[in-house]
Amino acid sequence: MPISTLTQDVAYAFRNVGHFAADLVQPTIRLGVTGLARSGKTVFITALAHNLIAGGRMPFFDAVAQGRVLRAYLEPQPDDQVPRFDYERHLADLTASPPRWPESTRRISQLRLVLEYKTQKFWKRRLGYNRLNIDIIDYPGEWLLDLPLLQLDYRQWSLHALEQAQSASRKAIAKAALATTDPATPADEVLAQRLADLFKAYLRETRADSHAFSTLPPGRFLMPGDLEGSPALTFAPLDAHGEESFPRGSLWAMMVRRYEAYKTHVVRPFFRDHFARLDRQIVLIDVLAALNGGRPAVADLERAMTEILECFRTGSNSLWSSLFAPRIDRIVFAATKADHLHQKSHDRLEAILAALTEQGMGRAHYAGAQVKALALAAIRATREGNAKRNGEVLPCIVGYPLPGETIGRRRFDGSEAFAIFPGDLPADPQAALRNPHAQPDDVRFVRFRPPDPVLLPSGGFAPLSNIRLDRALQALIGDRLQ
Repeated sequence: MPISTLTQDVAYAFRNVGHFAADLVQPTIRLGVTGLARSGKTVFITALAHNLIAGGRMPFFDAVAQGRVLRAYLEPQPDDQVPRFDYERHLADLTASPPRWPESTRRISQLRLVLEYKTQKFWKRRLGYNRLNIDIIDYPGEWLLDLPLLQLDYRQWSLHALEQAQSASRKAIAKAALATTDPATPADEVLAQRLADLFKAYLRETRADSHAFSTLPPGRFLMPGDLEGSPALTFAPLDAHGEESFPRGSLWAMMVRRYEAYKTHVVRPFFRDHFARLDRQIVLIDVLAALNGGRPAVADLERAMTEILECFRTGSNSLWSSLFAPRIDRIVFAATKADHLHQKSHDRLEAILAALTEQGMGRAHYAGAQVKALALAAIRATREGNAKRNGEVLPCIVGYPLPGETIGRRRFDGSEAFAIFPGDLPADPQAALRNPHAQPDDVRFVRFRPPDPVLLPSGGFAPLSNIRLDRALQALIGDRLQ
């Protein structure tokens, strides 16, 4: 084992012991919230905090349902080097007139939510445990897809990236993005920048609604933050053509150096400082967008979920692991935007999600972690209704489709509410995965704007309506509020 790795492991162990000791004095849960682009991370955190602070109804969150949560409020976050999750600005977006969805997650952020509660346990009452800190860590799911890069060198990553680009589902998108350039060409900054820009454009296109692909790191290429323009984010895959080595000063050598810099300065610090410290995790998944994208998008999402789950250090925690190598012992997988379907299809959406994550969920269960899959809408943008078509009564959802959304030849402008029959998901989840467009009339799910906020006479806004937010909270932190 390299001395540097051993030194890092010792430092991690001492840090974890310190966190364990602090938790004995003031109980704290580090809750990770992640998901791939536009899965609803920002909305989930904002809705979670607002419902608890505003005293929303949560019949399936035991501590709230039993009246044991006395107060919920925000406190300054403990990690001064991590940006604060901008809860107030996101809530202002959702309660504006008209309301709008907040901006998507582009970087890591943190929010500390404090719950004061009445405990049911005698020993907790004796020790004065009546408060739980919930440190919510919001980070893009694409960053998780970078963690496997730690096990790959530049040659292996290039081969994988080029193979994916030549697959039937991606070949048309790639086009000239992965230009054939001789790796032995002398290193040139302008050429490296052009290749990196082409590769980033290819990544950006794969994530567009029309394709809805999920995988293919590096995740920071489309979310660079303060690293934008740095050499660590200016590389692209090259075809070695079977050659074993290339001279110093070659384009290949330049790309190798920058790829390794990306792992050293981007991927490893994320794992060390944030990911390895999580206690609980919720993974938000936009299953409906993948179904819209068709079989290639569904297969890509399934592969992404498997890769993400392999990154988690899951299992039940013993005293030893709590001290030196904490594990994530509870995970929730949530299919977001359940309000885009009638409630009759929610069970089927959960079954499709379970099928998508079956391999990873099985591994987490085997390790001793508690895992739950559910259909969720952190903010309910629609209501349910009925409509008649050819004498048949159809269960519909009613809401304001976002401008530019389409169904068939109809294009919505966002100014009117519509009753939409989204179709029924297949009863067999495997059928949905094999043939996502098998719904009647090939219905595509549309996105809706947020619901109109309800102003309270006493000031502020009523808790945001949701679907199964309480069940998610019970699965994630219910045991810590007993």
